[in-house]
Amino acid sequence: MGKTSRMPWVDVAKGLSIILVVMMYAAYNTGKYTGQVGFLHYVIGFATPFRMPEFFLISGLFLSQVIDRPWARYADRRIVHYFYFYAVWAIIMIVLKIGIFTSAPMVMLRELANAVINPYGVLWFIYMLGIFGLTAKLLRQFRVPAYVVIPVAAALQMAQIQSPSYVVTQFAAYFTFFYIGYVVAPLVFRLVAWTNQHVGLALAGLAIWALTNGLLVYSPGHAILPSETIMGLAAIPPLHLSLAVLGAIALCVLGGLLSKLMFMDWLRWLGEHSLVVYVAFTIPMSLFRDFALSHGLITATGPLSLAVLVVSIASPVVLYLIIQRIGYGRFLFERPAWARIAEDRSSVTPESWPIAATSVATERAADAKAE
Repeated sequence: MGKTSRMPWVDVAKGLSIILVVMMYAAYNTGKYTGQVGFLHYVIGFATPFRMPEFFLISGLFLSQVIDRPWARYADRRIVHYFYFYAVWAIIMIVLKIGIFTSAPMVMLRELANAVINPYGVLWFIYMLGIFGLTAKLLRQFRVPAYVVIPVAAALQMAQIQSPSYVVTQFAAYFTFFYIGYVVAPLVFRLVAWTNQHVGLALAGLAIWALTNGLLVYSPGHAILPSETIMGLAAIPPLHLSLAVLGAIALCVLGGLLSKLMFMDWLRWLGEHSLVVYVAFTIPMSLFRDFALSHGLITATGPLSLAVLVVSIASPVVLYLIIQRIGYGRFLFERPAWARIAEDRSSVTPESWPIAATSVATERAADAKAE
């Protein structure tokens, strides 16, 4: 799929998001082992209200373009797609962590079985995208109006539910952002287009948002700990929800501005391949962090966190490029034909079926934007 089928600002915003996500794990995991706080902890502290909500909101932006497809084709793109990568990488991580390093096959089998119903590690994000896609389709099928869904979803988020089921906990915490992205998508598209034409006002708005977000996060009561950020006033549920939505939209606007700069094309590419980084970054992160600490390569928490961040992002990208070059192992980042439940309509040609081909072109463009 060529670049013309994608919206560059969406990929840039996703690139910013994946950097923030990996940065959080890099800073907190390093801080956990050093017992100290580094400069990246303060960046992550600032991003705490919107770091994950932004990812989910962007994932919902293009839902309206695919949600009315027949169940099989919808499920193939918005449910099975995510569960496939979750399954592949959950198996890899569990086998590496338990099957090889501890040589405990029964424990490994129990972890694999548990991973079916309880998202494993950092892979919870793509697991929940499958759950959210299913939920949104069911709500559409039963014609539940948005003015009912959004208040209920927002109430669940503000309730800060802590359930024995991680699925329930994360559903309550993040479904509202996915669904809000679906509902307000036209407004977000128009806002980004407008700010791209009014750069000065956009920068002023971003500055006001950043100042407000920072003051509320770092207000009295906040604490920056080695493996956690405790927010100040921003932790109050209605404020937290508001800052999450505003922060997500702010990153979309920032993505629009940065997408106009040619030297930021690397960020667009990273966002376009954000799944590559997300599913694979924890393995090099752990290996490099342990190696650096055990050999005393970098001892200060800040520089070590930054080094871990760079290695954690660069390693999956290098692996992906190698796989693309040699042609082996593509199943790690590309879903093979056997893992599809709907016909690949991309094989239809304009000559053989003009109407269907036009539909396919539109749908493939929607898929490219939504991935």
